[in-house]
Amino acid sequence: MLDIAIIGAGPAGLSAAITGKIRNKKVKVFGNPMSTSYIYKAERIDNYIGMLGVTGKEMMEQFTGHAREIGVEIQTAKVIEIFPMGKSYMLNVENEFIEAKTVILASGIAKTSILPGENEFLGRGVSYCATCDGPLYRGKAVVVIGDSTHAEEDANYLAEVCEKVYYIPLYKEIDHLDERIEIVRSKPKKIIGENVVAGLELAESSLEVSGVFIIKESIPTSKLLAGLEVDGAAVKVNRMMETNLPGVYAAGDCTGKPFQVAKAVGEGSTAVLQAVSYLNALNREEKLNL
Repeated sequence: MLDIAIIGAGPAGLSAAITGKIRNKKVKVFGNPMSTSYIYKAERIDNYIGMLGVTGKEMMEQFTGHAREIGVEIQTAKVIEIFPMGKSYMLNVENEFIEAKTVILASGIAKTSILPGENEFLGRGVSYCATCDGPLYRGKAVVVIGDSTHAEEDANYLAEVCEKVYYIPLYKEIDHLDERIEIVRSKPKKIIGENVVAGLELAESSLEVSGVFIIKESIPTSKLLAGLEVDGAAVKVNRMMETNLPGVYAAGDCTGKPFQVAKAVGEGSTAVLQAVSYLNALNREEKLNL
């Protein structure tokens, strides 16, 4: 079991991981490749102390290199959902289940907007994970909406189990798709149905499908954990980066403006120190109960 699971491998998540490791906690970071972050693409950064004129790529390489150098484990993987388990949490990491005593949400800003009907039909025809839910649609028609080439792997898997797979790329160049998949170059407008998904409205037409797989580089933070309080798109936290759920903290862009590296790094450090205090209190409680 992990002491601290950190969702997000950006400045906030890596800052938290470094301090957590120094404080002798079992820490693991789950996130996308560094090249997918907003900061990575910055041509020049002049407002982070001690790193004048650094590019975003150089900054992220230094942050990641620092974390790896002191032994932080970073897994390139997407966390699909987090489940409360009494005094711990279970993470579904692309269908691998990992338990952690505390969680730090540092997943940044979701790059895609919520599609009308997405919230209403989540779990009733809408899914974020082909590996998890694909078998439920064996012999049926589904559509995959992908925001990058990594979604093609999910679509290719679904082509093996579903009768028909449509693929809507929200990017330009397709890398590799199974020949059985039909590519649809039209903007998705709305997921439709009554109790369950019945189709997807497009800009010029519609698709009759039983499932809509929305494959994003990261799941919106508000969708990861049931009961998590949010304010608009931001996770609600106090000054110690505590959320409304025990043992769950948030840091960085997912907590709202300002979207600055210095803020993210500071919040990551604050969040992990609070998590360490929480873990130490749990340990003392366990010893008293022996």
